[in-house]
Amino acid sequence: MRTALDHAISGRPEVVRTTVAVLLAGGHLLLEDVPGVGKTTLAKALARSIDCTVGRVQFTPDLLPGDLTGVTIYRTATQEFEFRPGPLFSHVVIGDEINRASPKTQSALLESMQEAQVTVDGRTHPLPQPFLVIATQNPVEMEGTYPLPEAQRDRFMARLSLGYPDPDAELAMVDAQEAADPLADLTPVTDAAQVSRMIATARGLHASAAVKRYVVDLVGATRTDPALRLGASPRASIQLLRAAKGLAAVDGRAHVLPDDVQELATAVLAHRVIPSAEARLAGRTPTDVITDLVRQVPVPTSEPISRVSIRSAAS
Repeated sequence: MRTALDHAISGRPEVVRTTVAVLLAGGHLLLEDVPGVGKTTLAKALARSIDCTVGRVQFTPDLLPGDLTGVTIYRTATQEFEFRPGPLFSHVVIGDEINRASPKTQSALLESMQEAQVTVDGRTHPLPQPFLVIATQNPVEMEGTYPLPEAQRDRFMARLSLGYPDPDAELAMVDAQEAADPLADLTPVTDAAQVSRMIATARGLHASAAVKRYVVDLVGATRTDPALRLGASPRASIQLLRAAKGLAAVDGRAHVLPDDVQELATAVLAHRVIPSAEARLAGRTPTDVITDLVRQVPVPTSEPISRVSIRSAAS
């Protein structure tokens, strides 16, 4: 999967690595950056690398919740009501420009992202497994957009910014895409059933008590730091640990290291916190605050863990 994504997104190995880690952790991904850096391409490449159902939604101001969840229609031929599922009933849901939809429509994703189900007209419909939402948004253009509510942002396991590639990577991208679409020859390398097994394996990896305490201490520090008006929730602790397990799985390890937690702390926590007015006036972003907390919170020391391969751990 990493090879397939590297083929579509040149010069972003760390972004590809984190993206696959979030997938193995069973989380949802928010891609936030300026237009033209490859957010939608990355989302489509990840979806095409898996042989599964894909639903793509172009978020617009007039989009309704039923356009996502589906609607119940009346069939005159059978004189019965029939539920017609929406694009949420897919293994991978690509939401392009999610902040262009109204908060009412954005809230239609809350239940599906947290509970993997959708309730329409009083009936609950389970979603296919695995279920992954990859959403993109443009943080620069504010006209005709609605900011994501805190509850919505908290559902995303990680937020990534692709950034501009270095000149060599951009030149390679120009050469590769001069006359061809990088997604045209991208074929699936796995399927939904295999991804489900990988997610189950990743969640079964070992995390020592010291690493779990480190996760809790790091998240707890966001609630007491004066630079933050709102800290991260307990859901952030759970998702940070799961993301660290996903990163350990990507590296082929059967246990989580503090390095995994540190590497993903900014991606998992920065979009969940709100800086104080003083921090904003000082020009500090949530990313800056989380980076400082990673440096300040003591790293645990524990007994050495034997480096077992993930293959033997899965068996």
